[in-house]
Amino acid sequence: MPVAVIFGGWMVALGAAFSLMPSAQPALHLAAGLSAIAAILLGVRRNRADDRDPWSLLGAAVLASALGVVAYGSDSPRVHQLGAGLLLAAYPALAGVLWIFIRRRTGRVGDRAALLDALILTTGGALLGWTFLLGPRAAAGDWLMFAYPAGDLLCLGVLLRLLTAAGRRVPAGGLLGAGVSVMLVADVGSELGRLSDSVSVLGRFALYAAAGLAALHPSMTELSRPAERTPAEGSRRRLALLGLVAPVVLLTGDPTAVAVLSALMFLLVLARMAGIMRNHRRALARERALREASAALVSAADVEAVADAVRIAVADLLPPGTPHGVVLAMPFAQDEPVSAGAAAQAAVDREAGTVARIVATRDVDWAVQVRLTQFSTALRCPMVLRDRPTTAEPLVGVLHVAAPDDELPGLRRAIEVLAGQAALALERIELVREVARRDSENYFRALVRNTADVILIVDEDESIRYASPSAVRVLGFDPSGKSLPSVLEPAEIVLEVQCSDLRDDPTVAGLVYTLRDVTEQRRLEEKLTHQAFHDAMTGLANRTLFQDRLEHALARGARDGSLVGVLFIDLDDFKMVNDTHGHAAGDALLTEVAKRIARALRADDTASRLGGDEFAALIENVRDPVAVEETATRILTALAEPVVVDGSGLTVTAVASIGITVTPEAAEADELLRQADLALYVAKGAGKNQWRRFESRQHGAMVERVELRSALEHAVHEGHFLLNYQPIVDLSSDRPVGFEALVRWYHPNRGVVAPAEFIAVAEESGLIVPIGRWVLQQALHTVAQWRHVLPADRQPYVSVNVSVRQFRETGFVAEIRAALEAAGVPPHALMLELTESVLTGDQDPVWRDLAELRTYGVRVAIDDVSSPPAGDLTGRPIDVLKIVSAAPDVVELARSLNLTVIAEGVESSAYRDLLAALGCRLGQGYLWSSPVDGTEALSQMAATIVRV
Repeated sequence: MPVAVIFGGWMVALGAAFSLMPSAQPALHLAAGLSAIAAILLGVRRNRADDRDPWSLLGAAVLASALGVVAYGSDSPRVHQLGAGLLLAAYPALAGVLWIFIRRRTGRVGDRAALLDALILTTGGALLGWTFLLGPRAAAGDWLMFAYPAGDLLCLGVLLRLLTAAGRRVPAGGLLGAGVSVMLVADVGSELGRLSDSVSVLGRFALYAAAGLAALHPSMTELSRPAERTPAEGSRRRLALLGLVAPVVLLTGDPTAVAVLSALMFLLVLARMAGIMRNHRRALARERALREASAALVSAADVEAVADAVRIAVADLLPPGTPHGVVLAMPFAQDEPVSAGAAAQAAVDREAGTVARIVATRDVDWAVQVRLTQFSTALRCPMVLRDRPTTAEPLVGVLHVAAPDDELPGLRRAIEVLAGQAALALERIELVREVARRDSENYFRALVRNTADVILIVDEDESIRYASPSAVRVLGFDPSGKSLPSVLEPAEIVLEVQCSDLRDDPTVAGLVYTLRDVTEQRRLEEKLTHQAFHDAMTGLANRTLFQDRLEHALARGARDGSLVGVLFIDLDDFKMVNDTHGHAAGDALLTEVAKRIARALRADDTASRLGGDEFAALIENVRDPVAVEETATRILTALAEPVVVDGSGLTVTAVASIGITVTPEAAEADELLRQADLALYVAKGAGKNQWRRFESRQHGAMVERVELRSALEHAVHEGHFLLNYQPIVDLSSDRPVGFEALVRWYHPNRGVVAPAEFIAVAEESGLIVPIGRWVLQQALHTVAQWRHVLPADRQPYVSVNVSVRQFRETGFVAEIRAALEAAGVPPHALMLELTESVLTGDQDPVWRDLAELRTYGVRVAIDDVSSPPAGDLTGRPIDVLKIVSAAPDVVELARSLNLTVIAEGVESSAYRDLLAALGCRLGQGYLWSSPVDGTEALSQMAATIVRV
């Protein structure tokens, strides 16, 4: 470690000197390269590396890079060209080093998943490199400068393959990878013109330092040893990185390159997903094989039966047709002393326990090796049982499984489970044999007196001659003298029975039955099975069981011609129930909804809870789609009755939207589910408490709405919104007294999108909450700037539109107050606008919040009023009515309630004069100004408004 510290300090000093002494840069750079080579040679010697080839090649790459940089800066054309050649040669040499380490770490066994991950990332890098570096230089015919980023791309691809390889991370590899990464970043920065040549050369210093430190680190030898292989699946960081590739690729500007490389990336991702699905199916098959093996091992009566069950299980665990070999090695008594090597191996097995390891076939015992000669590696799994009742030796045996190298890593955990089951089976068989070997019934009785299992000795006439003391505890009576069938008849307990034929053994002379009470175990298994396929809260089928029954229903429908219908049911505004009344009330509502849905279905149908407030129903054996629609109607009718959700008598009404699809529209389960989901989306868009059936002609519109929602979510995260301000003018003086903040969405393809096109989607999806929060904060920030500039008698207020849904969010009032305090804006300078819908329905929580805000000083306006509101305005916390037409009755109503009236849509002087005659003091419209940005609005405040 001191040597590494000294070397690191030396390289830092060289780098600092390189930056401070331009005239000595060639000599300093060469010194850095030679220092790294010396460190590599010292590291190889100190760490006694057996595999020196990659390190020699690494030294050559460093030397070529160092000499190339020095020669490249020469004034002599020949020396300059030589330097360029050496620099280009360093890239494949460095890539070769990384490739050798990949081959050593993987043991020459392909890792398809890691390779696909590396290819996906490299393809994204290739597209970026082509767009910004390779393409322009290829078009210009500058092939020499083309070669440098191509070399960077080569090193990037090999480095990504090394980083995505399975196995424990090696510090030396991390150091080397970091150095290569810094060099690549410096190269790209230099090639893009972002870094000067002298700064980019420091990236080479990082490579040299990393190469030397990696060689000096004790872990450098592990880079040449095969790593423990495990199935490669996507970690969160890897999936996040892969997920960033496509968006970055789509931001580039070369359509042809985007099309070609996007298609390539699409194929790579499909291949990756196919691998994941294949692993999932294989895991399910292995689980099934282990269950079958467990059943076979339970019934195994001798070692041969255990070996047969293990061989069958291994064959089932592997893909069909996979060549393999299985050897179950058992210890046996011998007169000769055990060899030192065998004794040492047995000691290691006892200490490690039942842990499978991949070993070379040549390293196993010769008796096992001769049966597995066609395979290079095998899984070796000791079968260890602690505290064995039959012997003090914990090592029961060793299970060897040989197969192709790429199959063994994924098989290891299953083999460990199988070995443990086999060990238990062997121990059970050995226990029976031990019982049979006792030469005294008294000794036998002392052995089994405290066992939990019941041991019976049965004569030829099936009468029980002996029963262990545990029989009374398990069976409830002493079965001695009774017939065996009569003992096994009781149905209140579940017994697991095993039999050993010891009629030829003179010490027993009968059949030995071992009975085990597995009643609780079976109940637990049934409970776990039910939990695996049913929702814990409602007891309905879960998504897995629903999918299984749907596939069976489709198969049955294909045979008999019946229709299959799928209903997706989603509760509207369920979050409001949780937020308003608590999660206990929400759970009670979900439970009651589940019962009502189940009661609305027929006996052949299936109700399911998919998660949260989402339910589904499977309708089978119908001949007309109308029957499915009638079911949806029955469900809505059943849900219309109020639900009591707590002991105080609190009731809520479950309002749901239902999407319907039937098999004439699709024949595959996934397609039916997708169509039902789209139909549900349409039902929600049409309003609450409705159902909609999927129709092919609506598919485009539904997809477009889904895409709009996805784009809106992206816009919320990226901040693709802007605010315009339209003045609210005093009709008597034509001077603005306030401004209404109007949000606009800047879409990268469609340009500025008006609120009418996206507000409904924002309300439906809940995105109105973050959008409204941004509008409030931005508007307050703008009006605060205005108030700093304008005189005290000309300071305006700002009017912000808010949604009822925002008030349903916990802490919205506190959020408004915090925004006012943060912006330094007084409450009276803010007015909140709500639509007339707030006057209908049960909106008491909203009115309470508005009353609190109004007490604080914030004003409240009702927007888009065209006629006297249906609701009673008396006593409501309202200050302003914004009318959309010159309605005298509305103006008179406002005057009677002492409310201010603001007329919207004023576009002519005549209309302005009519409003003034009606007693309306304030107006807003294109007569004075269209919505403008904050700077233009400030200008309007500072000068007289010119009429349009």
